[in-house]
Amino acid sequence: MNPATPATPADEPAPLWRPAAERIAAARITHFQRWAAEHHGAPADGGYPALHTWSVESLETFWRAVADYFDVQFTTPYERVLPDPAMPGAHWFTGATLNYAEHALRAADTRPGETALVHVDETHEPAETSWAELRDQVAALAAHLRDLGVTPGDRVCAYLPNIPQAVVAFLASAAVGAVWTSCAPDFGARAVLDRFQQVEPVVLFTVDGYRYGGKQHDRADTVAELRAGLPGLRGTVHVPLLGTPAPDGAHDWSAVTRGDATPEYTPLPFEHPLWILYSSGTTGLPKAIVQSQGGILLEHLKQIGLHCDLGPGDRFFWYTSTGWMMWNYLVSGLLTGTTVVLYDGSPGHPDTGAQWRVAERVGATFFGTSAAYVMACRKAGVHPARDHDLSRVGCVATTGSPLPPDGFRWLHDEFADAGHDLWIASVSGGTDVCSCFAGAVPTLPVHIGELQALCLGTDLRAWDEAGHDLVDEVGELVVTRPMPSMPTGFWNDPDDSRYRAAYFDTYPGVWRHGDWITLTHRGTVVVHGRSDSTLNRQGVRMGSADIYEAVERLPEIRESLVIGVEEPDGGYWMPLFVHLADGTALDDELRNRIKTTIRARLSPRHVPDDIVEIPAVPHTLTGKRLEVPVKRLLQGESPAKAVNPGSVDRPELLDHYIRLAAERRANREHGTG
Repeated sequence: MNPATPATPADEPAPLWRPAAERIAAARITHFQRWAAEHHGAPADGGYPALHTWSVESLETFWRAVADYFDVQFTTPYERVLPDPAMPGAHWFTGATLNYAEHALRAADTRPGETALVHVDETHEPAETSWAELRDQVAALAAHLRDLGVTPGDRVCAYLPNIPQAVVAFLASAAVGAVWTSCAPDFGARAVLDRFQQVEPVVLFTVDGYRYGGKQHDRADTVAELRAGLPGLRGTVHVPLLGTPAPDGAHDWSAVTRGDATPEYTPLPFEHPLWILYSSGTTGLPKAIVQSQGGILLEHLKQIGLHCDLGPGDRFFWYTSTGWMMWNYLVSGLLTGTTVVLYDGSPGHPDTGAQWRVAERVGATFFGTSAAYVMACRKAGVHPARDHDLSRVGCVATTGSPLPPDGFRWLHDEFADAGHDLWIASVSGGTDVCSCFAGAVPTLPVHIGELQALCLGTDLRAWDEAGHDLVDEVGELVVTRPMPSMPTGFWNDPDDSRYRAAYFDTYPGVWRHGDWITLTHRGTVVVHGRSDSTLNRQGVRMGSADIYEAVERLPEIRESLVIGVEEPDGGYWMPLFVHLADGTALDDELRNRIKTTIRARLSPRHVPDDIVEIPAVPHTLTGKRLEVPVKRLLQGESPAKAVNPGSVDRPELLDHYIRLAAERRANREHGTG
């Protein structure tokens, strides 16, 4: 038994799962703790809680240990790990130079013939790329980028799906020192230009189209619009996914990736930009979030090597697209010598169980997906471990939204019934840091509905309005010490005013993320949803995720959206919008069951004032429910200010809320509402 997790006291809920002694002994995080105790003064005893405490109280020493343990190669040595921890503006590994791509391709030197990438499309037939092949393609493409005049700091953008060419293009950009940024090809031209025009790229990688849901989607017109809207382009590289020739003036992918160029990795300052990610952009232009190559390198070595427990011999599969930070996180699996699985296609084609079929076909050892996918499988009656050989899957991880308790129980039972010992890792972080604040720890137990622990090097707290620590109470998620992957800033924000306003205005010098969480006395974490869309009825706070978990247990509810609206007269209106399953009607009986469910499972105060049927729930392009923009629409904010339609999966769905807000405003003016 893990010494950090003694037998459960009688008054404590029993864990859903405990790691076996063999798993604990073999975990890389166990080896790291022993090694760090010997070399850097980490606590040898006390298990993970002691290691975490040391990692935040001895922040410089901890990150030095991570760099040493993973043999990070500094072309120029660093002078100091963290001269000043004040936020914002903390600088890491000052004076150092290195290159992310060089580290991502190190396995090509020792295991050239082994598999680096496995690509799967909707045919579910895997295609493999060896480490040597990956390195050679990156070297050839990097040489081509240099021929185009690309130099460190230039931006390179990609309109590509989750295919090997995207990985090659990213690593070639990083090798040169260019700044990578990408969007998935299901984004429309306006949404892409809202992002790319901010950063003025010099090279565009693009496809002619993509396949999704059993259909081909041509993107030739969109690509032409992108090229016209990006006047600073020096070159366009065409990936013929649908087999069409390169458009006029574009380079064909095969022509720029063949040859025998010698790998060349430009040494870059530790805080040199690696990539630009984007906020959802639901209320205006997306924020262009800049993260450093050294900060991401260290943060992802820690997360993937220690928290996900991945290394050579593992196969890392996370369902994602190039428009979501999880793609960047997935590709960083290469840093630990792990084989990365790239799936390009619909998560539910030809049926809901598609992702499990992919995990079986590629022999995934770590399978990451969304909480929404897990719950969809549960509702659809999918039996993953019964119907597929998932014996190699040691962990199923979820993110994107909190995994409801029913999701934990369903995953556990489905795998246990097949005789598998499954570690379930619900994780939470953000695009803002391209990492996790809390989540996976292979040596700790799993409690239903809870994230296992705070991540190493992350001084995460739950605070009240006055900045006091809360335990077993709902509070604001804050981080009181810097993390290497925190943004170096936003693009085109020279005085950092937007950056400070985004994270540091509420608690000066402390990162406020915008989530409501509970830190339990056991050290676990419960995520309740966004704090700016938290439901506050008569002083009692509740996260939207709690409502969804209760309501979507009902088989008639496909998905829901709950909004709490502070009204001009001091009132508070809380509607619940429901997307019903096929063949279901929102009658009085269903309305009453919804209310009874919320009253019994959560709180009488949080029974909705109205239950309204909608054709579908609007989401951001990365799949998050559109809570805050809908709230602003219902508060009477003009659509132009409340939401950027280019960031919404189905903008037409917003018309319902605009009409509803107008009706309520008219009723108030006439004294009838």
